[in-house]
Amino acid sequence: MRRVLRWLTHLPPPLVRAVAGGRVVVDGQELDPQTQLVNLALRGLLRRGIEDASPEQGRARMRRAVRLLDRPEVAQVLDRTLPGPAGPIPVRVYRPAGAPDVAPAIVALHGGGWVLGDLTTHDRTCRLLARGTGCVVVAVHYRRAPEDRFPAALDDAVAAWLGVVDQAEAWGIDPTRVVIEGDSAGGNLAAATCLRLRVRGGPMPVLQVLVYPATDLSCERLSARHFHTGYLLSTPTMRWFVGQYIPDADQRRDPFASPLRAPDLAGLPPAHVVVAGFDPLRDEGLAYVDALREAGVPADLAFYPGTMHGFFGLDGLLDVATEAMATACAAIRRAVQPADG
Repeated sequence: MRRVLRWLTHLPPPLVRAVAGGRVVVDGQELDPQTQLVNLALRGLLRRGIEDASPEQGRARMRRAVRLLDRPEVAQVLDRTLPGPAGPIPVRVYRPAGAPDVAPAIVALHGGGWVLGDLTTHDRTCRLLARGTGCVVVAVHYRRAPEDRFPAALDDAVAAWLGVVDQAEAWGIDPTRVVIEGDSAGGNLAAATCLRLRVRGGPMPVLQVLVYPATDLSCERLSARHFHTGYLLSTPTMRWFVGQYIPDADQRRDPFASPLRAPDLAGLPPAHVVVAGFDPLRDEGLAYVDALREAGVPADLAFYPGTMHGFFGLDGLLDVATEAMATACAAIRRAVQPADG
């Protein structure tokens, strides 16, 4: 199926549009034909919304979906653990070819609504980040809901960040050149980790890369209505994720749960924020960029209005994904460049 889908998405755009079912425009944004076709394929594979499944069924579906993707080669992949507040935290360490003995690093927090993702579902994205930046990538498998609810995932993310910095010398990492990255729920955790680190006094990442991050768990912004259903992430699914992670609606207003609600974002690391147009999380991603800038934090916005949540890492299927990955990798390379370089 992967080969067929790749062939279909690289037909001439009018043919891709015809196969995908015609032009789609929502809120002034036109859906990219390749995205439209991939969205149809993934919806067919997943069959129904995650909110209609148990957490275990949802996890199995997500693992099945990522089998559509290949696995780019890196020089070394090692499974390790770091100490955490509730026991060892599994991590996977990717070292790209040509990395120096002491290399910059990325601490990567997977998405999946705090419920579904794991080291397998985001393996490809981590490989692409390692290859595109020359950084060692440390993927973190934090505790998931509903077995472990807020703030368990955040506690693990912070512990893993500190653990990577602590283990830097042993792992061939420069502790002064470490980026934090996360997509969706992982973007939420990356942003919240930076808030936690600010409170405790660091050490801080040199850059936070937030890919369509969840920053306001109210799920009430305009984009949540515009893109309620029909795309890879629906608003009902997002609300189900939030309910699994934080059942108490009042607790969702905590800035460590909804970083956009933090009264002050000053002093946080520079940010590179990726936002998709056809995404219930679109408006909170855009608002977070505005809030960072208003607080004096340098924040680059990489906005892709014609694509959907989940597109990052789908290079080979989506041209826009190739562009987004290249742009994010360039931002990371700039951030980790040695001061004398």
